[in-house]
Parts: sequence; structure tokens; C-alpha cells
Amino acid sequence: LPPALALAYPLTKAARKIQKPPKNGDYIWYKDFLKQGKQIATLPPDDTDCAAGASVLYSGGTTGTTKGILLSSLNFNATALQTIAASGVVKLDDGGNLDHLGSISGLKMLSVMPVFHGFGLGIGIHTALVGGARCILMPQFNVKTYARYLKTKKPNFIPGVPTLFEALLRTEDLEGVDLSFLMGVFSGGDSLSIELKKKVDVFLKAHNAKVQIREGYGTTECVTASCLTPVDYARTGSIGVPFCDTYYKIVAVGTEDEVEANTEGEICISGPSVMLCYIDNPEETAQTLRRHADGRIWLHTGDLGTMDEDGFIYFKQRIKRMIITSGYNVYPSQLENIIDSHEKVLLSCVVGVKDKYKMQKVKAYVVLRPGFEPTEEVREELMAHCRKHIAKYAMPYEIEFREELPKTLVGKVAYRVLEEESNA
Repeated sequence: LPPALALAYPLTKAARKIQKPPKNGDYIWYKDFLKQGKQIATLPPDDTDCAAGASVLYSGGTTGTTKGILLSSLNFNATALQTIAASGVVKLDDGGNLDHLGSISGLKMLSVMPVFHGFGLGIGIHTALVGGARCILMPQFNVKTYARYLKTKKPNFIPGVPTLFEALLRTEDLEGVDLSFLMGVFSGGDSLSIELKKKVDVFLKAHNAKVQIREGYGTTECVTASCLTPVDYARTGSIGVPFCDTYYKIVAVGTEDEVEANTEGEICISGPSVMLCYIDNPEETAQTLRRHADGRIWLHTGDLGTMDEDGFIYFKQRIKRMIITSGYNVYPSQLENIIDSHEKVLLSCVVGVKDKYKMQKVKAYVVLRPGFEPTEEVREELMAHCRKHIAKYAMPYEIEFREELPKTLVGKVAYRVLEEESNA
């Protein structure tokens, strides 16, 4: 911290909550670490096994019990190099045109995602440092502080979850700010609706940014991202194409049988970033990591999706999140995309509510855009919008307005919280 903040911080409520560690613990204090580093002319040889376990990250727990995921140095380093290669980093040349760099050395990333999460650690920190970029750390997300960092630090890359970009659309602190310094805006960690992408792209263009938001996909079981929308080649609804050296295939749910192009099934991933195992959980590991007939180890993600003839991937839904009503499969993300397309809606979340006749019925939670009040007239307007675009069996029986939607620690919409409330 700067000297003034370093003096003031111990007096804050946040600091008083933290138990001071013993002076002689089994660790090196950061200041001592820096001092020792200045005395070392050359690094010692690295005799560690790159494929051995190096880090344990935990699954988000949005669909069930959290699990400890054992990852290796190889997993992290492969992810970093793949992400840099897939990023297609661009800058403006002297003529004002986009010039492809292929390197992030010397650039800046606004690292706001929590570092206990694969996205925050694997992309926000590790990828940036492997590529020689600078991490601008933000210990706790606050939209006003984030807006100030954008204006003063001028980062070249801003990775984040959809709710982060939704928050940016609501702030007035970026009015008239020139964002032409941005070279990459990446969304991951949760599904980015088509409508939210459109809104963010309009926002970026209005602020002089020459890039659009690019959606990626991955799981903590392969560190973080393993698929990304190519530069200037987005396909509506697609999460992009797999990273180099990483393979995707779609299999029939509950099997290892690959399906035809454009056929829905479970997304499976194979490549150098796939985890070693779930810690102390051989049963879950065996269900998730399977050796298929092709001899490769495949990670069964538990996500539904399709792949088109050109290898573009389309995420549909977590298998566990799918709603079954009157015998029909209903995908909340598809309904959310329709609701989000209404001009008065900022964000929505659709959940299934137990019903003794239909098995489940559909309920929608909605956050309105600034300037709109949650009235009965607006509710009926949204219901009319839904009736126009949603099949009768999938129609929400209720729309509940909220000022905010609950979030997980990594910023995803905590749909399970809303699900539990609705079913209480």
C-alpha cells in the first residue's frame, strides 16, 4: 500500500477482523521476500515435476457441493500460453487501424476477479504474468472504484463475469470516458446472454472502444477458459472455438458416444489443462474423467451444448439446472435471453419451482434498467413480451422484481439461492 494507506489500514474495521499471524510462522513475510530477491543473481534450477499437483481450487458450488480440484503447474502454464495465443491481441497502428500483436508483454490487465477462483488466478494473474503483462489488482469489487481504475489506470484488458459488465452499464461514472485503450474485453465464468452482449458492445462503441466483448467458456476442472470467441468472428450465441491443443466433443448425455454436428449433448474437453483429480473423491473423479475409446482422457463437464460443422461451440445449460415442466425440457438461459431482450430489463434469472401437477413450473426474477420502476404495468408488459416469444409450456407463471440478484463469491448469479427461496 502507499505509505498513507499503510498507516491508516490497521485502524479500519476490515483490518481489525483479521487475526494477526505469528511473527515466526512457516512462511516468509513479503518485505523479506523482496529483500532476498535482490540478493539473487540467477534463479536456482527447477527440478520439480510440472505434472505434479501444485494448487487446489474449489468448484463454485452453484449446482451442488463444492469439490477440491487438484491442478498442476502444467495445467496453469498451458492455460496461460493458450489464452495468450487465442486472445489475438490487437492495438491501433499509426493509421488508426487494428494491428495484431500476438503478445501481451508490457500491457496492463485489470485483475478484479477473486484469486481463489480459476478465472481470477488463471487468467487475471497467471496468464498476465506469464505473458509479461502488469496486473492492476483490485482487492474488492466496487463499481465506482472499478470505473475510477478504468479512467486512471487505462488497462488494456478487462476480464470479468457477466454481472461485472452489467454493473458497468448502470454506472454514471464512465459517462463520456474514452475507452480506446482497451485491446480485449473478455467475459467468462457464467453464461453471457445475447442481449447483454449487445448492450455491452453498444456501450463500448459509445465510449470509443475499438473492440467488442468476447465470450469464453471453461470450468475450474480445466483451470478456467478453454474456448474463446475469435477476434472479429463472433457467431450469435456461440462461446467460440477451442484453444489450440484442446479438443471438444459433444456426447449423448450419460454416454461416451459422440453425436452429430448441431445435436445437443454433454460438452466434453480433453487437453493439457484438464485437472488431475478431485481431492479425496475417487468416485466423482471417475465419473468426471473418463478414458474414451480414442484413448484420450475426457472431462465430462455436466454442461449441455452443441458444436456446429465449423467447430464453434454453443453452451445451452448446466444439466442440473434444466427445468422439466409437463414433460418438456426448459432451458433457463434461453428464457433469460428473451426476457433480457426487453428494453426495460437489465438482468434476469429463471428458476424451476416444484409443482405437484407439472413437476416444475417456471419463475423469473428481473432487475430493471435504471430509470424504470417495478409496477404492475411493467410486469404485464414483460409477460406480454414473454407470451410473444416463449412457448406456452415454458411461460413464467410469475415475474418477481428485485433491485439486485444474489451473487456467488466469484460474481455469478446465485440461482440456487433464488431456487431455494421459491421452493421454501
